Amino acid sequence: MAGAVSLWRREATFLTAMLASETGIVGLNTLFKAATSKGLNSYTFLGYSYLLASLLLLPSHLFTNRSRSLPPLSFSILCKIGLLGLVGSTYVITSYIGVKYSNPTLASAISNITPALTFILAVIFRMEKVRFKERSSVAKVMGTILSLVGALVVVLYHGPRVFIVLSAPNLNFHQLSPSLSSSNSNWIIGGCLLTIRDIFVSVSFILQAHIMSEYPAAFTVSFFYTLFVSIITSLTGLVVERNNPSVWIIRFDITLICILAMGIFTPVYYVIHSWTVRYKGPLYLAIFKPLSILIAFDWRTFDNDRFLRCDVGESKRREDSVIVTYRKRE
Repeated sequence: MAGAVSLWRREATFLTAMLASETGIVGLNTLFKAATSKGLNSYTFLGYSYLLASLLLLPSHLFTNRSRSLPPLSFSILCKIGLLGLVGSTYVITSYIGVKYSNPTLASAISNITPALTFILAVIFRMEKVRFKERSSVAKVMGTILSLVGALVVVLYHGPRVFIVLSAPNLNFHQLSPSLSSSNSNWIIGGCLLTIRDIFVSVSFILQAHIMSEYPAAFTVSFFYTLFVSIITSLTGLVVERNNPSVWIIRFDITLICILAMGIFTPVYYVIHSWTVRYKGPLYLAIFKPLSILIAFDWRTFDNDRFLRCDVGESKRREDSVIVTYRKRE
């Protein structure tokens, strides 16, 4: 009985931690979208916020590094974390540029393909097995196909307008936050960037699982990861924005709030992911991504025009995500 209660508490801890991390990342996407209207640059945001995150993780890394139960931090492990940082830099850059071109709801919708992509990679790297004689394997394969079809629908299909969100007589969200509505011309660009993001997110889950199996220190891995991401994104920004040095100047407004919020949340987010992937595997991380569209639903009032493409694509991905999640739990 005591063992069952302990197992239940452990599962509840993993579940609560992942729900909190997904809720936080959706909120930060929305805050970032608002901050871009005030001139916040994506590279500035990522460079500063990840630098702050690495500084916050530094004391934990120094404390954890004293543990005798851990293997030595070899050059090979550092190189693998560096590769993870490169992959992470790629997906965070494409993520926030994609959000800038589109909106947080689209970012959350497309992220639902992450379980499918992670499942494919897990099969390739023999972390998951497919047996077509088993219904669970067939369900996972069908869910993967439907997920990818749903992603294509939400990006490429522009259906008729379903409804326009109405506000109070003297209150118009579009007038208050015009930057939060995305034009149709930017929709496909943002969708493609966000799809690229999710490919690299799935790769990072697999790589992170491999690193944690060799060096199971969540704080140390997260510290070096955030440090590498800060360096790579800052160097990329210096090259891309070499003719615009003023982007590195931060004003005391929502842009500073956004950077601080991201810098404080990031250590928690990646420690949770590193800790979870060690015990539950990469696919467990991925199956929580479909929840982001439900979390983001309340923010849709910022998107005045609602189109059929969102409804069709999201419905397909929610169906396949339920299938993959259910069969994984079996």
